[in-house]
Amino acid sequence: MIKALQTCLYFSIMLGSVQCNSQVDTANDFNGDRVAQARHLLGEQLAQDLVAKGFKPGAPIFIRAFKSEQQLEAWIQDSLEFRHFRTYPICRVPGLLGPKRKEGDLQVPEGLYWIEVFNPKSSYHLSMGINYPNESDRILSDPKKPGGEIYIHGNCVSVGCLPITDEKIRELYLLAADARDAGQQQIPVHIFPCRMTPENRQNLLATNRPELLPFWDNLGEAYDFFETQKQIVKYKVDKASGRYVLER
Repeated sequence: MIKALQTCLYFSIMLGSVQCNSQVDTANDFNGDRVAQARHLLGEQLAQDLVAKGFKPGAPIFIRAFKSEQQLEAWIQDSLEFRHFRTYPICRVPGLLGPKRKEGDLQVPEGLYWIEVFNPKSSYHLSMGINYPNESDRILSDPKKPGGEIYIHGNCVSVGCLPITDEKIRELYLLAADARDAGQQQIPVHIFPCRMTPENRQNLLATNRPELLPFWDNLGEAYDFFETQKQIVKYKVDKASGRYVLER
């Protein structure tokens, strides 16, 4: 187990992202089925927590991550709006504030994504991969080596992903998998440098990275939309600039 993890971390550092999620670690499994283990450990309590807050199990979810605050939020749809359900601490956010633009830069992406893969046998317990590089990233990032394989995962260790504890990833994985199985075709994951409050946006001006301010302003539009509407913004990507063009 330790040797496998060390090997995984070595190659992750070389490649700039966690690229070992296809490796299978069957130690301490629940008959080899970690999703079944998660449901055995947390399923009943999770269902009770959802009902206590007025949510239906399997309802659509939305995930937001804030790099500076090291927080990941789960929001659940109630009728037409989303309401906050849980906030999970992110164990570590490597790199600096700012988007991922190249393989090996050790950056956590920033942008508007969705979950495109579930890995129940990850080397990091359970993991969900986002669609990095997305359409915007392919325009703005290194054209040959933008990097990839960015996951929300357990094991509380990472060099370019969003790691939370095994206990927390079990719950989040169940929420997402149940929403998927109930028919949610895309589970959005929005990753921000920080909570895009007016004060924090002023702080971003002090990062001495003026080239990123238009990009952060663009992300701030998506943040503001959700804060006011409690709905997921629809958008297109401008093919020349890579900018997210929101449909209001």
